[in-house]
Amino acid sequence: MKLRDIMSKEIASLKAADSVEQAAQLMKQYNIGSVPICNQNSVVGIVTDRDIALRSVARGQERNQEIKDIMTANPVVGTPDMNVHEAVRIMSEKQIRRLPVVENNQLVGMVALGDISLEPKLQDNAEVALKNISKPDANRFS
Repeated sequence: MKLRDIMSKEIASLKAADSVEQAAQLMKQYNIGSVPICNQNSVVGIVTDRDIALRSVARGQERNQEIKDIMTANPVVGTPDMNVHEAVRIMSEKQIRRLPVVENNQLVGMVALGDISLEPKLQDNAEVALKNISKPDANRFS
């Protein structure tokens, strides 16, 4: 099975100069935990609800702080033709729950562990990945 078969295709994104508050509002509006950060539809970063909590709120930053200050730049991405098992391996190794999907340098979708776990044939893969992703990493947000 390929990522194109399970990825979400309607993706909300922001620009690096947008505010952390805008990212949080978008996450609330669409009930999502991450937002790709794009420059003319090319993925340059990703910001998660965890990034907002740990890199902004916990540090007492202003809510109009720019996303570029807290985002993960140059995130790991997948392609629509990538095998789901390969994507799960990458997500597990990199300890990420969401993977932007890019084709011809353009954002075309997003895959989350939740998308993978909905497929009966892939539930075991999602479970293994989640165990690896959930392992503590003391250096992750230092």
